[in-house]
Amino acid sequence: MESIVFASNNSHKLDEVREKLKSFFEINSLKDISCFDDIPETADTFEGNAEQKANWVLEKYNYDCFADDSGIEIEALDGRPGVFSARYAGENCTYEDNNLKVMKELEGEANRNAKFVTVICLKLNGKTKFFRGEVKGKIISEFRGGEGFGYDPIFRPYGYDKTYAEMGIEEKNKFSHRAVALSKMISYLSNKN
Repeated sequence: MESIVFASNNSHKLDEVREKLKSFFEINSLKDISCFDDIPETADTFEGNAEQKANWVLEKYNYDCFADDSGIEIEALDGRPGVFSARYAGENCTYEDNNLKVMKELEGEANRNAKFVTVICLKLNGKTKFFRGEVKGKIISEFRGGEGFGYDPIFRPYGYDKTYAEMGIEEKNKFSHRAVALSKMISYLSNKN
């Protein structure tokens, strides 16, 4: 089976991606190719950051690869945290730090609309393709659930009474922002062959 690098060492993301793409590729992480670089993410869009990471692996390690950039955009915060989602509460912050900062900024705010966004940049056989997934929902005012990571305990997608963190990986994988982007990529890969 053909192998490809997913430009991540995030075990949660790797599990999600390996499950979805197991019939197409053997997925290698950055660690698997001995890439321990601090890959820059200095773009101001999800597309820009995803491509920056994919280019890094392709140019420095010579592997076909894909990279994603994900985050949450909150209406009342003018789209923040956006591309800064992972480090919204500062460098070396925890998921909990980020969630607490968001909840504090939304105190007394009626508009709690938000959307999770993932953009995947695929570099395969000399071609570049982008796939975008979005899931809309609301930021709730308490932590709920022990699954997932990031903002999952405070994000409840529309049409569900559970947060992402109250869903198992299997349920979340059916419709998450990353699942939507991956489904678009799978559709592209299926039609390409």
